[in-house]
Amino acid sequence: MLRTLGAALAATLTLTGLTVSAGADQSPAATAMTAAATATPTPTPTFACPPALPVTGQVTGATATSVTITYWMVLSPPCGYDPPLLVSLFTSREDATAWRNPVAEAVTGPERQGKVTITGLAPDTDYWFRFGDTHGTRDPYVIGGPARTSGTCSATATIDAGWGGGFVATVTVRNDGAEPAPGWLVSWRWSGDERIQSVWGGVAEGTGQDVAVRNASWNGTLPPGGSTTFGLLVAAGATPGTITPKCGR
Repeated sequence: MLRTLGAALAATLTLTGLTVSAGADQSPAATAMTAAATATPTPTPTFACPPALPVTGQVTGATATSVTITYWMVLSPPCGYDPPLLVSLFTSREDATAWRNPVAEAVTGPERQGKVTITGLAPDTDYWFRFGDTHGTRDPYVIGGPARTSGTCSATATIDAGWGGGFVATVTVRNDGAEPAPGWLVSWRWSGDERIQSVWGGVAEGTGQDVAVRNASWNGTLPPGGSTTFGLLVAAGATPGTITPKCGR
């Protein structure tokens, strides 16, 4: 009878998986190691953290050799922190559209909104900007620009006195660049019958309505922030309200 009960109990244990091999370690530590070895691992999720969620921006400043771009991310990045942006500049919209031939780049700070200044640019030049991240992800939407750097010099004109047959004017030329200017050329276009009779402090080169005045031999080199002037005696049927000169080289 007892032998029959033992056989039945052994069969029951075998069916329920509770039998153990002779000499097997049944300590709690061994049981835990067995469970860890047989458990299915849970995959750890990884989150991409692109800055283009989307990103937008605009030019908020420019000098002769730099532009400043203010930017902001519309949504919070999924990684829980703000990754830096890579801002790329191009000299044509076609290059910007194709992400081709970037001429300058700068990395922003780790912030959702801020500004970055890109230096080392050419004066009096248009640039277009795009956003990406430092790992090669590119924003597919925003193409900003054109952002134009200022010239290395500027010019303003003042009409000092006028009469029925003409007027006298003074033009101030200023070096806006960070380096000495080796020379300057100021130009503008007359709106009526104005004709230059004489120039002092410069050399007239234009003809007709298109006027150009180059520096004299003694006032062409201007230090950064430096300025000089030249004067005009002009014959005209009427004195113009303003003269709008443009300075270059």
